[in-house]
Amino acid sequence: MSATVSIADKAPWLFDEDLQALLAALSAGGEGARVVGGAIRNTLLAQPVSDIDIATTCLPEKTLLRAGNAGFKAVPTGIDHGTITVVARGRPYEVTTLRADVETDGRHAEVAFGKDWQVDAERRDFTINALYVEADGTIIDLVGGLSDVESRTLRFMGDPGERIREDYLRILRFFRFFAWYGKGRPESEGLKACARLKTGLSKLSAERVWSELKKLLGAPDPSRALLWMRQSGVLTAVLPETEKWGIDAIHGLVQTEHALRWEADPLLRLASMVPPNADRLAELASRLKLSNQERDRLEAFANAVPPQAEISELGFAKRLYRSDRQGMQDRLRLALASARADAASNDGAMLRAGHLSRLLDYLKAYERPRFPLSGGDLVAAGLPKGPDVGKVQRALEDEWIESGFTLKRDQLLERIPHHTGNR
Repeated sequence: MSATVSIADKAPWLFDEDLQALLAALSAGGEGARVVGGAIRNTLLAQPVSDIDIATTCLPEKTLLRAGNAGFKAVPTGIDHGTITVVARGRPYEVTTLRADVETDGRHAEVAFGKDWQVDAERRDFTINALYVEADGTIIDLVGGLSDVESRTLRFMGDPGERIREDYLRILRFFRFFAWYGKGRPESEGLKACARLKTGLSKLSAERVWSELKKLLGAPDPSRALLWMRQSGVLTAVLPETEKWGIDAIHGLVQTEHALRWEADPLLRLASMVPPNADRLAELASRLKLSNQERDRLEAFANAVPPQAEISELGFAKRLYRSDRQGMQDRLRLALASARADAASNDGAMLRAGHLSRLLDYLKAYERPRFPLSGGDLVAAGLPKGPDVGKVQRALEDEWIESGFTLKRDQLLERIPHHTGNR
């Protein structure tokens, strides 16, 4: 054991009644159970703790039995790999038996269960994720993870190449964890291994790749990680759309998010790095298997035509009426971030930023007006049913928009002959 410290005074989550009862049940009779990984790392870094994972010497079947006898619901979610999900009053805990990798193929691992904490620690991906904590708050550091947490160094466990060949997703996890927890320059041997083995990313499922990218893009400031991804060729491997478009807009976008208190938005950040071309973004969405909602938002972003910053509110309202609201907002936010980034050395950009802020405020409060005529109204007015109804309705709607939404229902009905040739 290389180091032991306590986080008892920093980890109120550890003394939750259910967690303590579960750890006690799994530790009885000479067995052992400790919290492992991210909950400890985040506590040490004063960051929020969400998921709590437990490592135990109990075999999976014994974990099921002991958790059930302690009054918890236990679900064999990944029993072949030693993982049982224990649910306590709606909160899930992933409990995994200590294990060693027997065989890996870059995506999946065949494991053997054991009772050796050192072996279990050394099979993990990064040193900062291989810390354990006892029920009383004592940290067990078997691999030097504490010093790496303190220096915010993301370091592969052992040989970086070996860790990556076990699971190529660790390349993306290296940059994702660096975005969230690292500082300065990424650890050089890990960075070199990621660059050297990046072709292995093609072995991964699209869902795993997008899941990691989305988590990376959700970091408070992913710009440094993205820079090193680009330098190493990893970004081009997973997002070829960025190759000639670049990531220069990311830094200004992040600064604007912080200044204006926008929530970190992974999809908006992605949009800032790719060309607003509907066909290319449709291919990206298909390749990475984005959700329908994510795909539609990228398409709306690509098809939105941002107005000139100096447009009047009425002109903007006319534009908005037939625009996708989210797509327009995404375009305006990126334009505002760009203008703010240029404003320090460009008075014109500062003025443009002010106009764009005004448009975004207007968009936030915008309520789409309701066109006062339906197709049924046109038929009732004597227009024969058929395709001409839609054409006339569209033409009348255009006139109504052009009037600034002021034409009334009766005025529009009087305009029907102008669009049917029966003047």
